[in-house]
Amino acid sequence: MAPSNNGFLLLDAGLNLIASNHPALQILSFSCEVNRIKQPKVSLAERVRTTLLDHKHQGGTAFVKDFMSGKRRYICKSFQVACNDGNDSLQPAFAVLLERDAASSHSALTEISEQFGLTQRERETVEFLLQGLTSKEIAIRMRISANTVEAFIRLVMVKMNVSTRSGIVGKFAGSGAGCSPVNFQPVEANSRREYLEA
Repeated sequence: MAPSNNGFLLLDAGLNLIASNHPALQILSFSCEVNRIKQPKVSLAERVRTTLLDHKHQGGTAFVKDFMSGKRRYICKSFQVACNDGNDSLQPAFAVLLERDAASSHSALTEISEQFGLTQRERETVEFLLQGLTSKEIAIRMRISANTVEAFIRLVMVKMNVSTRSGIVGKFAGSGAGCSPVNFQPVEANSRREYLEA
């Protein structure tokens, strides 16, 4: 199965691009051939301002919740983070995750569930787990006890031959059904900032 093509962007407070992964460039430059873009940093910064910035929002920087790239719908999740700029001062920055709409990854989730023989309730548990919910939150959504959720998670771990929750997420991430690990390159090679790669 193909890996997930979720995009990741790291922006400074002025929405200038600090770092990104290749899928982000592909998503935001859909109609262009990525290899022909001469200044990807400039192109991405422009697309962030025109496509991802919510111009209707009053007061502070806000991003759209979803957008279309070609015929694909993407969910835009933004997080305000603090980045060390090397001068021992913290400046606000934004991490932006561009994920394919859950409906588009539904078939991949179904396929891997069939591969490991997950029951409907186990699959439902994993679906909520992939969304980052805790056992208690999953229990509320499924209207079962947290202990039952833990039992489902243990059964899934046995079926998938993993020993942790992150092992379950890793199996789905590698399949394209969930979020893939984010690998990105700093845009400016001589930058004094340091970034952690997930």
